[in-house]
Amino acid sequence: MRKWIQSFLPKGFLWRLSLLNIAVVASVIVLSGLAVYNTACFLVDAMGTLNDSQQSQFNAILFNYLLIFSVITIVGGSVLHFYLTRKLIKPIRSLTESAKQLKKGNYPEYVEVTAQDEMGELASHFNGLVKQLKANDEHRRKLISDLSHELRTPLTNLNGYLKSLERGDIKGSQELYTSLLSESRRLTSMMEQLEQLKEWDHAASSDYVQYTETDMSDLIKQCAAMFSWRQEQENIPISVEADVCHVSVHVDGIQQVISNLLENAMQYDTGSTSIKVRGEQRASFYYVAVSGQSESIPEKEADNLFKRFYRLDQSRNRATGGSGLGLAIAKEIVENHGGRIGVKSDGLYNTFWFEIPL
Repeated sequence: MRKWIQSFLPKGFLWRLSLLNIAVVASVIVLSGLAVYNTACFLVDAMGTLNDSQQSQFNAILFNYLLIFSVITIVGGSVLHFYLTRKLIKPIRSLTESAKQLKKGNYPEYVEVTAQDEMGELASHFNGLVKQLKANDEHRRKLISDLSHELRTPLTNLNGYLKSLERGDIKGSQELYTSLLSESRRLTSMMEQLEQLKEWDHAASSDYVQYTETDMSDLIKQCAAMFSWRQEQENIPISVEADVCHVSVHVDGIQQVISNLLENAMQYDTGSTSIKVRGEQRASFYYVAVSGQSESIPEKEADNLFKRFYRLDQSRNRATGGSGLGLAIAKEIVENHGGRIGVKSDGLYNTFWFEIPL
């Protein structure tokens, strides 16, 4: 019973706001009543229709009526004001309780938005904040889980071989040492890619990234030229057709995107035709596409390819499947430029593309 009564008693901000408004309203009512009382008494006295006794009686009756009406108005207005104010600031109490839960590390339920005014806007922004924090936390947990999964197998293999060499269970050979070195280098490469992802995550949240006016045609040709030695070794030709167009970009970032797409195209190439790189200036953006023959990509898997640590073929081992970070890095860089990235599959002919706004 006591808690129920206390829940209706004013406290904190509501208490101060109620007292302030009641004091202001009461002052206005009292001053207005006194003004009406003095004006009425003066007008009746000026008319001269009442003697002194009648005038005194009139003044007393008028004062009593005004006093009663003033008290009723102040009390009724105070109760009504308190109820309306309590209802008005109810979302603030909900926000306060939710903020307390958030401070403790718990994700509260979304605050009910009951109005379209500033209070409703505040509640909507708070709900958006809670939603974003939830998403960030889930993303962080998934990243940690994926990272631990990716590192567990190669580290276990390295530790197993090194322990066997230490105990003398197996003898070292050039082939074994080459395999262990390759595994070590792949782990180092994965750490470097994670570092790149961290840098672009930071760049996406910063206000300034250094862009340079660059001819996209030259940039694409430079990236393709870096694979010239590999073209000869693996007999996979690369053809380049690129429109001349100057675009403001982060040069190293866009080079990395194109290189990642070319690396994927060559690594998974299954045909005898050349890998085609196209660069086209379109209405409001510059379009780059890397096309080649490889395994068919289901339409439902297209977006997943750009997620971190994702592999289309989950059974593919890490030595042949890469780290699953190359396309994620490319997506991060392109979106940091305000562009889009995706993939189109036509049977066994796949095209990875991205757009950079002009």
